[in-house]
Amino acid sequence: MPKSKDGKIRLSPSTLNVFLECPKCFWLDQREGISRPRGIFPSLPGGMDGLIKKYFDKYRALGKLPPELQGKIEAELFPDNELLNQWRNWRSALSYEDPDSGAVLSGMLDDLGMAGEGQSKLFVPLDYKTRGYDVKEGGEDYYRNQLNCYGLLLRENGMKPAEYSYLIYYIPKEVAENGMTRFDVVPKRVDIHPDDALKVVRDAAALLRGPMPRAHTDCAYCVWAQSYVHD
Repeated sequence: MPKSKDGKIRLSPSTLNVFLECPKCFWLDQREGISRPRGIFPSLPGGMDGLIKKYFDKYRALGKLPPELQGKIEAELFPDNELLNQWRNWRSALSYEDPDSGAVLSGMLDDLGMAGEGQSKLFVPLDYKTRGYDVKEGGEDYYRNQLNCYGLLLRENGMKPAEYSYLIYYIPKEVAENGMTRFDVVPKRVDIHPDDALKVVRDAAALLRGPMPRAHTDCAYCVWAQSYVHD
């Protein structure tokens, strides 16, 4: 059975990423509480994430986009900072319980945009990414499941998602005097498909109700473990 205290299958975009990478690692984590080994988590991305949120919130209060994004994304910032901060917290993040699988999906938003007006208003997931090198074509595929999940969560909470989202990359380019660092800001539009996320949720829930899958031959964790313990 799942390891959650209430017995429900509780999933997130990050746990579903593990499912897509290696079903066995996902099964062991969710069923047995055996997680992949983790190294020291760098604090810089988390610190940058907090600073970027404050920066966006400053412009949110002014009712405008940060200047480096004006004319580059098809959205304006969601105006309710208090509500957005709830969705940024794992205790009050957006969630959805799928009646077919019984699984609960929860996800914390970095930010949210809006496009259109009135009945045609659409909601656009915005996600910040800090990276040390330029964006390569196709690199957004790694985050597609995450963005699909945000689209699903918005839809099932009564907010019609747009057919697209944005990854907003912050890439360091130069360190100047007094520690001033210049970043390139690169928004990347990514199409989203909430139904794809729903299928992943249901497939993951079905896997958890079955026996442990075999090791994934492309999973470095499985390959390492297989050198000591056989299936």
